[in-house]
Amino acid sequence: MVTIEAVRCILLSSPYSFADDVEIRECFPNGPKRTVGMVEVTLSNGVTGIGEGYLAVFAPLVFKAIIDLCTPPLIGKDAFDIARRSADLRSLCDYWSLQGAARHAIAAVDIALHDAAAKSMGMPLFAYLGGSQRSEIKVYGSGGCCDTREHFLDEFDQLEALGITLYKIRAVQEDINRSIWVLEEARRRGIRVGVDMCQNLADPPQAVDDVVRYLDRVHTRTGARIEFVEEAIGPDSPEGFRELRNRIDIQVCGGEIITTPKEMIRRMQEGVYDFVQPDASVIGGIGPVMEVFAASDSLGVDVVTHAWGGAAAIMANYHAAFAGGGRLVEHPMLDFPLGDEMLADQRLISGGRLRLPDAPGIGVTLTPDMEARYPFDPSAVYSCILQDFIRNPDDHWL
Repeated sequence: MVTIEAVRCILLSSPYSFADDVEIRECFPNGPKRTVGMVEVTLSNGVTGIGEGYLAVFAPLVFKAIIDLCTPPLIGKDAFDIARRSADLRSLCDYWSLQGAARHAIAAVDIALHDAAAKSMGMPLFAYLGGSQRSEIKVYGSGGCCDTREHFLDEFDQLEALGITLYKIRAVQEDINRSIWVLEEARRRGIRVGVDMCQNLADPPQAVDDVVRYLDRVHTRTGARIEFVEEAIGPDSPEGFRELRNRIDIQVCGGEIITTPKEMIRRMQEGVYDFVQPDASVIGGIGPVMEVFAASDSLGVDVVTHAWGGAAAIMANYHAAFAGGGRLVEHPMLDFPLGDEMLADQRLISGGRLRLPDAPGIGVTLTPDMEARYPFDPSAVYSCILQDFIRNPDDHWL
């Protein structure tokens, strides 16, 4: 039996985006640097695996504390019985975190064990999960946290260089002129646009009427159409998403913050979304994402994995998408040097499509040199308390 010999929590911080990016000014009070929290498992056969929990972007020391708590029950146990290891950790944590923070930490362990198991078999993770019927998956570019034309134009150039023809921007209901400008520029380049309305942090979030009004105001002034709206209603209002779907003819999606497959599948059954966006680093790992994929065919709801974390989170979601039959994946466009180094040549995008990875496991690399060059900075945290800053007025886009 191959057992788990050691578990190591790794916190690293890397430059991220740039100081004038809208998201940086809103959510990173200490500047353009982001932390990732990873777990390294070492097996008795000498193989190591890397996993990631998205929690560390927001609360790195909380992530480490949960991993420290979860480590003793893992040591000496069967490394390949991943479902049982995850169940043990849920038993440890569910009383006080049935949903939320602990699920992110359990996700990191689950991903690390999947990575190590696939490496032990000498195969990429998608193959370990049963293989893929596709050699490539269509990609959408995820950016649009822009406050100037120049920034948008730079992202359009990035999309064109990769052959990507679907672009997700961030916009709120007041961003009428901004949205129209982007839609017109995108249409000129043969690129379609979806809109993330950023209601995960809004308190209170906007109402269904607000979303409908925004869409009507945009579409009456341009012939270009918004392809989908993401997180357009508050995350705790599934009934609002259902109402929105009944009132518009645009795809409605969400779910990146949902931390259990049971909750996501229930929302799929209730017609909350046109497509759902599970994230392996949030929902408890690879296993839960595969549960969502398994439910998707009978429920007629597409699955588009969310991929906004570091390298381990991104590749875990990509492998799940290939194994689960996904037809679209997210490509985060903001600069993140640590992530790029860890990904190396495994995130291959050309002609607007992600190519099938070929390295064993999830395909990320973490070296002592990388760890030395990206030391943990406790100030590098994402703050959910939005900062006050002066933003270019919407009239700026006329």
